[in-house]
Amino acid sequence: MNQKRTSYSFDHFVPAAAPFSTKMNTDFENARRSVTYHSAIWGDHFLAYADLDVTKPLASEEEEILAQIGEVRKMFAADDSLIRKLDLIDAIQRLGVGYHFEKEIDESLLHIYELDSSDLKWDNSNLRATALRFRLLRQHGYCLSCADVFKQFMHDDGKFERSLITDPHGLLSLYEAAHFGVHGEKILDEALDFCTKNLQSILLHTNNSLLVTQIEEALNSPIHRSLIIYEVKKFMSTYQEKESHNKTLLKFAKMNFNLWQKMVQKELSDITKWWKDLDAKTKWPFARDRVTELYIWILGFIYEPQYRLARKITSKVVAMISVIDDIYDVQGTLDELQSFTDAILRWDNSASDQLPSYMRACYEALLDVYDEMELELGETSLLYRVNFVKEEMKKLVKAYMQEAKWLYSNHVHTMEEYMKVALESAAYNLLNTCSLVGMGNIVSKEDFEWITSEPLVLRASSTIARLLDDMAGYGFEQKISAVDCYMKETVCSKDEVFDEFKKRVWTAWKDINQECLRQPTPAPIVVIRQIVNSTRVLHLVYRGEQDSYTNSKSIFKNLIKTVLVEPLSI
Repeated sequence: MNQKRTSYSFDHFVPAAAPFSTKMNTDFENARRSVTYHSAIWGDHFLAYADLDVTKPLASEEEEILAQIGEVRKMFAADDSLIRKLDLIDAIQRLGVGYHFEKEIDESLLHIYELDSSDLKWDNSNLRATALRFRLLRQHGYCLSCADVFKQFMHDDGKFERSLITDPHGLLSLYEAAHFGVHGEKILDEALDFCTKNLQSILLHTNNSLLVTQIEEALNSPIHRSLIIYEVKKFMSTYQEKESHNKTLLKFAKMNFNLWQKMVQKELSDITKWWKDLDAKTKWPFARDRVTELYIWILGFIYEPQYRLARKITSKVVAMISVIDDIYDVQGTLDELQSFTDAILRWDNSASDQLPSYMRACYEALLDVYDEMELELGETSLLYRVNFVKEEMKKLVKAYMQEAKWLYSNHVHTMEEYMKVALESAAYNLLNTCSLVGMGNIVSKEDFEWITSEPLVLRASSTIARLLDDMAGYGFEQKISAVDCYMKETVCSKDEVFDEFKKRVWTAWKDINQECLRQPTPAPIVVIRQIVNSTRVLHLVYRGEQDSYTNSKSIFKNLIKTVLVEPLSI
C-alpha cells in the first residue's frame, strides 16, 4: 500500500558510494514521530446496516428484475443495426449491469469482429461508430489494426482530417478509443493529441451543457482509466438526458444499483464490526484509520455480486497491510522492525513473544485474518491459495524492512535499486493475488502460479502504483522516492521528473493493453480484468497528484457517499 511516507530531509544523505551504515538518522527519527493522520471520517456509520437482509431481493423486486433482464436480452436480437447494438453494449456496461449479459455481449462482439469492414452497415465517415467499435473490441481483447480502422479519417501525411473538429461526438469516441493503444501505434498517439486539443477548444466555444459535461468528464477521467462502479451515477445522469436513451434499460440499471448498494452496505457493516472488535484505534493510534476507504478501494477491484467472499478477504488483508505499513513508516525502531519482520517470516504464534505490545497485537491479528481465510475456503483442495498469499505477505514485509534500513541509514540508492524494492512495497502483487482467493473455481492453482511470477501486466500495474504514489507524496512529504532518485541521477527539475514519470505511466498502460490483447490470454479474462481494475483505482486515489487515501476528506469522502450511502431515485 505504502501511500504515506515519513517526512525527512533528503539533504542528510551522503554519496551513493558510501557503504551501508546502521547509524541512525536522528533527523528522520524525530520527523517520523511527529507524523499524525486525521481521524476516521465514517467511524461506526456503516454499523447501522448490520440488520440488512441481502440474501435475496423481495419477491416483487426479484420478479421485476427478472422481467427487465428478459426485456434487455430481447434487445440484442430485436435490431440488426450495428450502431444501435454497439450503443446498447456500451450503455449496458457503463450502467453497471454488464455482468448480467456477459454471454450476449460476448456473442455480439464476436459477430461484429468477424464482419469484414465492407459488411459494416454504416456510413464509413461515421467516426463515432467506428471508434466505438474499435474501443469495445479492444476492451474485450480483440486485436484489430488501428491503421486499417482509422486510415479513412487521415491524410497521407499521417494527420487526422481537420474536418473532424466539427464532430465533437466523433472526437469524444476517438479520444476514448485512443487510450487502448499498444506500443508502436503512432496513429493512436496522434489521435489522442488531436482529440485532446480540439475537445479543449470545443469547451471554450460551445453552449451545449450536456456536451460540456461529457467532454469535461472524459478529459478528467477517460473510460479506460476509470471504474464502472465509481462512475455509474455520473453516466446515468448524462445518459438519461439523451433523447435516444432506453427507458427500460435505465430503470433496470437504477433498480439493480440500489439492490447492489444494499449488498455492499451489509458487507461494509461486517468489515466495520470486525475492525471495531479489533479495537484498532486503541491498539494502533499512530496508524491511519481508513477501513471504509480501503473497502471501497477493493470494491473497485471486484464489484460484481458473486465475488463478495473475495472482497471480504481482501478488505481485511489490506486493512492489516495499512497498519503494517504505518508500523514500518512511523512507529517501530529499527531493532523492533527487524524482530517484526522475522516474526512474519516465521509465521508462527510463538514468534510474537519478543515483540512490543502494539506489534504483537498486529501480528496476532494478521495471523487470525489468514486463519479465517482458511476457514472461509473450507475445502482442503483450495487451501493452497492461502500459502500463495502468505508468501506474498512475506515478500512485502521484506521490502518494507529494506526501505526502513535505507531510511534509518545514510544510504543513497539508484533509481534501478530503488524500484526493485519499491515495486514490491507498492503491495499490488499481494493485493492482486489475495483478491483471487475468494473467487471460487473460476481460478486455478496455475493462475496463482502465474500471478505470483510477477507477469508483465502486474509489473506494469505496480509501476503505475509506485510512480503515482511517489509523485503524490513529493513536496509535502520529503521522502526517499522515485522522484528523489531520478532527480539525483539525471540532475533535472521536479517538473521534468514528473513529465518523465507520466510518460512511464503511459508506457505501463500500453504494456497492460498489450497483455490484454494476447490470445489466448495467459490467465482467465476475469483475472486479467481484475488487475486492470486495480490499476484504474490508482487514478482515483492519486488524482491531481494528491494522496486521497491518507487525506480522505475530499475525493474518497464524496465517492463513499455517492456509491455506498445515497440510493438512486427510480
